[in-house]
Parts: sequence; C-alpha cells; structure tokens
Amino acid sequence: MLDFKPRDYQRAIIDTIIDTPRVNVWAGMGTGKTVATLTAIDVLHNGLGHPGRTLVLAPLRVAQSTWPDEQRKWSHLQDLSVQAAIGDPRRRGEAIQGPARVVTMNYENLPWLMDFLVLAGMDWPFSIVVADEATRLKNFRLRQGGLRSRALGKVAHAGTIERWVNLTGTPAPNGLLDVWGQNWFIDAGQRLGRTFSAFEGRYFHTYRRPGQQFGGEVRLNEGSQAKIEQALSDVTVTVKASDYLDMPPLIENTIYVDLPPAARKLYKDLERDMFMTLACGAEVEVVNAATLSMKCLQVANGAAYTGEAGSQQWREIHDAKVEALRSVVEESAGAPVLVAYHFKSDLERLLAAFPHGRALDRDPDTIRQWNAGAVPVLFAHPESAGHGLNLQDGGCAIVFFGLWWNLEHHEQIIERIGPTRQAQAGHNRPVTVHRIVARKTVDELVLARLKTKASVQQLLIDAMKEKTSEQ
Repeated sequence: MLDFKPRDYQRAIIDTIIDTPRVNVWAGMGTGKTVATLTAIDVLHNGLGHPGRTLVLAPLRVAQSTWPDEQRKWSHLQDLSVQAAIGDPRRRGEAIQGPARVVTMNYENLPWLMDFLVLAGMDWPFSIVVADEATRLKNFRLRQGGLRSRALGKVAHAGTIERWVNLTGTPAPNGLLDVWGQNWFIDAGQRLGRTFSAFEGRYFHTYRRPGQQFGGEVRLNEGSQAKIEQALSDVTVTVKASDYLDMPPLIENTIYVDLPPAARKLYKDLERDMFMTLACGAEVEVVNAATLSMKCLQVANGAAYTGEAGSQQWREIHDAKVEALRSVVEESAGAPVLVAYHFKSDLERLLAAFPHGRALDRDPDTIRQWNAGAVPVLFAHPESAGHGLNLQDGGCAIVFFGLWWNLEHHEQIIERIGPTRQAQAGHNRPVTVHRIVARKTVDELVLARLKTKASVQQLLIDAMKEKTSEQ
C-alpha cells in the first residue's frame, strides 16, 4: 500500500472537483487523474459529509480493474469502498443496491441500469457522477444520439445528481464539434448553446468546393476556438503532464515492408477493380470506398476476409509484417513488447507466430502479469486497450502491426506505456513506438492521417487524384 503525495497538478484537480460542483477535467494521459478524482470523492463523502453515492462510468476494463485497483493501492483511500457493477445482471444489481460508496460501471450498461431501477422501485441512488473518458458522451443530442448517452441525459439535470465530473485527456479527438455533447452534462447547454444545432450554427460553417452543391466539410469559424475555450474556462481545469514532469524521450520508428509480388498484384487488383481472387480460389469483393479502405488495410497486414459480408473466414496472403515484427521482438532481447493489432485475423496469425505471446483479455490478471514482466509479448486492440489501463510497468516499446484511421485510439494506446506514465512510475527510460507500414499501400495514407490529422476523406481524395494523374 502506498502513501499519496499529490503533485501540483493533481492538487489542482482535487481542489477543482471539490470547489466546482460540475466540472470538466481535461488531464493528459498518465497524469494520475484517477487517484486525484478518488481523493476528491473521499474528501467529499468522508471529509465533508456529502450524502449519497458516486457512480463512475468508464470503459469496461477500466470500470472492472483500474478504479477498484487504484482504491486498493493507496493508504488514504482505504475508508472509501469501491465496487464494480460488472458481470451478469444479478451481480450488477447487488453492486447497485449494496453499501459501496463508489460504484463503477461500463457505459454499455446504462440502459440496463435505468430499467433495473424502475423494476426495483428505486430512485436514482447517485448524487455524484464521474464520466471517465467522457468522449463516450460526445454524440449526445437532446432528441437523438447514442442510446447510452440519451439514457444518462434523462437524469443528468433532474435534480438528484448534485455533482458531475467529466474526465478525459482528449476532449476533442476529432474536432471541437465533439465538445458540445460532453459539456451538456455539465451545464445543459448554458455555455455552448441549448441545442447542438445552435452550437454548430454559432461556431461553425459548411465549406463546399467550387461547384459542390451537397455535403461539404464542417469548419470552425475564425476565432471560434478561443471563444469556445473562454466559454468553458470557469468549469474546466486543463492539465498537461509535460508542463510538470521531466519526460523521457519518445522515439518513433517507421518500419517499411514490401508486399511480395503475388500479394502486390492482389492489392492492385483490389484497389483498381474492388475485386480480387485469391490463389485458393476464394473471392473478395467490396461495395464502397469505406469497405475498400478496410480490405486494403487487411491485405497490407497479410490476410483478407472472404465470402459474404460479415464472414469470419479469412485467408493469409503474405507474412511480411509478421517477419518484421519477429525482428523487433528478437532485437528487444527479452524486454516485453506491446503489439497493437486491428483485425481478428491479425490476432490469430500473431498468436500462431508468437506462441509465447498473450492477447489482452478481460481477465485482470493478464494486466498484472504483464506489469510484472511475465508476458514477453502482449497483443492489444487499441479500441479496448486505449482507455485508462496502466501498462507502463511492463515495458516501454510498442509496435503497431497494423494501422487504423482513429487518431484518439492510436494516441491513447501509446500512452498506456508512454513517456508520461513512465515518468510518473519512476522509470527513467525512453519509449519506442514502431509502426510497420506496407509500402505503396493505404498504410501510408493512414500514417499521414496520424501525423497530420488530415481528414480521412481528404486523404482518400488526394490519393485518387494522384493515381488518376499517374494513369
């Protein structure tokens, strides 16, 4: 058990949560915002006598492991009971009706929670709500939006919830349009506009190219970013760990591989004709540009799904990336390596090629063994491993076996072992990010997206223009 000595920025988070009933905490990944938030909750409940209980909403693994583990880690939090409402409905119900002062639950179970409370004849039991990775609420709209955020919206400003905390390190991963939905839970639209349409109309405009009649790109009006930031300044605390910590270096390395001739021909067929026939006779066909992009990424990685849409059957096409990864693992000389994959076919191939490796699953013991150095290669999907997980003790090297367009997930999984977390854990070692890229494939477009944050649509348009000019 550890004694907590908050850094200056953690003290700022704690004080702001205590002093501001509804607040955005925009704290960079690895800044220790979980323990800071639990400390503030402990002060509110056990120090200041705040009634009621706290509900922490988070991605599944974070709700299951990160929050309960964090409470057990620190000596000053031993009087703060934390229980995860995870598992089958019976276990979830027991946690909701139980005595724990803090209940953690994944966002996906919000509709279930609303139904459970009605059937149990219970009023809303939580006076404090913490939305960890609050970007999950970005799609909220007053009369539409995601099922989970709409369920939460019914109680957010109904009077029972006295305090609300939004936690995220990336409040606007895909642009400032993402901010309105999250902040509605803070002030019901008071600062940015009562409706999303009002917000969009005030701060944005639609740009269309000459001659374009429909669609277009939503862009910020000049000066809008400063206005949005000013509007939220009294309910937002922003923390960037690099302003406080002596950060170890981040080393980025792009490993290029060439597709073997047969694979290159298949890739060109797919790219040109949206159709290809594998050597085994299996056929792969795509119907639109989005599916084409995904299929091209699959082939670049070394496999492709066959058959009807949604089929789980796949065929291996080449092993160029597998061999590149093998070299990285061998050169690591036994040091653990975190490997990010995207497609299930990639995971199956990787587990076959590296039998000593392990896939990150829902078992909390997998993370503990990784952090103890007992897992030499850990395979993780960025979408499920990119939020709140503490992986920094296990290693300081990550390899992207395959790339994907989502910038937020890409940055989040890097920071699971990134410089901020290394410094905070006391590890004075550089972090290395390897990206395996298939040359002259859509991999290069994705890499450009991750480096420049250019829109996916624009990258694809530019690529098509280049190919057209080459013909």
